Amino acid sequence: MAKVATGTTSLGSKSGVRIVVAGDRGTGKSSLMVTAATDNFPVNVPPVLPPTRLPEDFYPDRIPVTIIDTSSRVEDSGKVAEELKRADAVVLTYACDKPETLDRLSTFWLPELRRLEVKVPVIVVGCKLDLRDESQQVSLEQVMSPIMQQFREIETCIECSAFKHIQIPEVFYYAQKAVLHPTGPLFDQESQTLKPRCVRALKRIFILCDHDRDGALSDAELNDFQVKCFNAPLQPSEIVGVKRVVEEKLPGGGATDRGVNERGLTLTGFLFLHALFIEKGRLETTWTVLRKFGYNNDIKLADELIPTFKRAPDQSVELTNETIEFLKGIYELFDSDYDNNLRPVELEDIFSTAPESPWDEAPYKDAAEKTALGGLSVSAFLCEWALMTLLDPSRALENLIYIGYPGDPSAAVRITRRRRLDRKKQQSERNVFQCFVFGPENAGKSALLNSFTGRRFVDTSPSTTGENYAVNVVDLPGLGIKKTLILREIPEDGVKKLLSNKESLAPCDIAVFVHDSSDESSWRRATELLVEVASHGEDTGYEVPCLIVAAKDDLNSFPMAIQESTRVSQDMGIEAPIPISSKMGDTNNIFRRIVNAAEHPHLSIPETEAGRSRKQYHRLINRSLMFVSVGAAVAIVGLAAYRVYATRKNTSG
Repeated sequence: MAKVATGTTSLGSKSGVRIVVAGDRGTGKSSLMVTAATDNFPVNVPPVLPPTRLPEDFYPDRIPVTIIDTSSRVEDSGKVAEELKRADAVVLTYACDKPETLDRLSTFWLPELRRLEVKVPVIVVGCKLDLRDESQQVSLEQVMSPIMQQFREIETCIECSAFKHIQIPEVFYYAQKAVLHPTGPLFDQESQTLKPRCVRALKRIFILCDHDRDGALSDAELNDFQVKCFNAPLQPSEIVGVKRVVEEKLPGGGATDRGVNERGLTLTGFLFLHALFIEKGRLETTWTVLRKFGYNNDIKLADELIPTFKRAPDQSVELTNETIEFLKGIYELFDSDYDNNLRPVELEDIFSTAPESPWDEAPYKDAAEKTALGGLSVSAFLCEWALMTLLDPSRALENLIYIGYPGDPSAAVRITRRRRLDRKKQQSERNVFQCFVFGPENAGKSALLNSFTGRRFVDTSPSTTGENYAVNVVDLPGLGIKKTLILREIPEDGVKKLLSNKESLAPCDIAVFVHDSSDESSWRRATELLVEVASHGEDTGYEVPCLIVAAKDDLNSFPMAIQESTRVSQDMGIEAPIPISSKMGDTNNIFRRIVNAAEHPHLSIPETEAGRSRKQYHRLINRSLMFVSVGAAVAIVGLAAYRVYATRKNTSG
C-alpha cells in the first residue's frame, strides 16, 4: 500500500489505513488495541497482538483501519522498524502514571522515527489516565506544547483510559483522520495560515468555478461548486449565512481585501472560509474540495490525471501549434503593460495556480535569454516551454493544466519521428533540436552557451560542475523558418557517466566538440572525446552528426593547428573546425550551422577507424553472400535445365 505521505494516494483510492502502535513496555499498547476492537478491557493480553482490523463502519469515512501492535523487546527492534516504515500513521504511547515514558518520546521514539525516515502523521497517546497522580494537575497542552514545537510531525495528542473506556475510539479516529485529512499539507500551525501550496490549489479551483471570470463566485456559481464537491445544493439562506460570516470577518477597505463584493464571494473570502474550516477542525471539508478537483496529499494533481507517453529513446516530444498559440495568449494576458517583457512578478502570477513556479530551479532557471529589463520576451517564454516539454513532457503537461489549458492535455504535444527514420529519409521534421556540447575544461563551452542566450562574456567564469542548458530560437535565412535549439553542456568529468548508458545519445540531435584553439592539449582532449562519442554511437546505433568548434579564435592558434584539424576532419569524414570568439562576439553563424547539420542527420556523422573496419567487414561478408547466392542460383538453373533436357530425351525415346 502506498503511503499517503508520498502523495501517491487519495481518499478515493485508499483501501485501508495501517496504524502502527509503538512505545515503551508497560505503556498500555495492547490494552488500548483490544479495548478499541472489542469494547472490553482485557484482563490478560499477550506480549504482542496479531494485526487487528476495525470494521468499516467503525468511523464515518467507512475506510477500514488495521492496527499493528509492536514488541517492546530490544531484540525485536529490527522488526519494529520495518513495521514503522510500512505505517500510514504511528500511535506513540506513554503511561500517564510514569513520567519517564513521556520523556522517552522526545529522547528516543520521535528521533527514531526521523532516523528511519518515517514521514507519516504521529498521534501521541497518554494511556492509563485513570492511574495518574491527581496531585499532578498539569494540562495536556502544557506537557505536550514543547514536544510538539520540536517535532512538527505530531498531529494530535490525546489522553485515554482503556480500563475506564475514556476516549478509546477517539485515538484511532484521530489517527485515521490524520491519514485521510492531514493538517500538515494545508495549514501552518505556527503562523496559523494556509500553506502556500494549499493557497495556490484553492486559487486554481476558485478560477475554475468562476465561470464568468468576473473575480467573484456568484450565488449560482457558489451553488454549482457545492453540488460538485458535496453532492448537495446550498439553500438561499445558507448562502446568505456564509457571506455574512465572511463580511463580518473581512469587511475590507480596499478592492482586494474584501471577502464579499457586489458580484459575490471573492478569492480572499474563499480562502478565508477554508482557513476557518481548518481552524475549527473540519479538515475533511477542504480535503473533499481538493480531491474533487484531482489533488493528492502533496497538493499536486494526482498522477493518473497527468498523461504519460510511450516512445522510443530517439523520439522527442514537442508542443503542437495549437498549444503554442494558447501559450502566446497566456503571455499577452499577463504581460500587463504589453512591452514584450514578462517581468518575474508577472511570470510568478502565471504559475500562481501551480504548486510552485517550475522555472525557479535548474535546468530552467536562466536557460533562456533575458530582456534588458530582466524579464522574458514571448520568444524566450516559449523557449522555456519547449525545453520543459523536451526534458520532462509530463511535467510540462501538468503545468499546462495548472495554468488553465482548456483542451485534452494529451493532445497538447506531439511525438516526433524516430531519428533513425530521419536518417533514412535524410531530413528531420523536428521544430526543436537538442545539441550536446562536449569539450575539456576551460575550452569555452559555457561561453558558447552564454553567447547563445545573450549573456555578456566573462573572462574568468568558474568551471562548470554540472550540466547547463541554454535555449533560443534560430532563424534560418531565406526560408522564413524558425527552429528552437537547446544546448546541453556536458562537463568533461560527466562524459564517462553519460556514455555508460547505452541510450545516452538517443535524445541528441547533434553534438559539438569545443576546444581552446590556442591550446594543443585542449585540442587533443576534444578529439579524444569526439572518438569516444562517435564509437559509442557506432556501437549502440545512435550515431549523431558532429561539428568541431575552435573557440577563443581571438588568441593565436597552437603550432600545426591547421594540419592537425585537417587530418582529423578528413579521417573522420566531418567538416573542418569552425572558428569562433565568444569574447569578441564573433560566433561565425555557429548556431545556424548547428541547426543545418541537425536538419540533415545523415551527414556530418564521424567515422572511427573501428567503425570503418566494421563496415568494410560487413561489405565483404555481404559481397561473399552475394557471390554465394549468384552461384547457388546458377547451379539451380543448371539443374532445372538438365531435368528439362532429361525429360525431353526420355519422352522422345
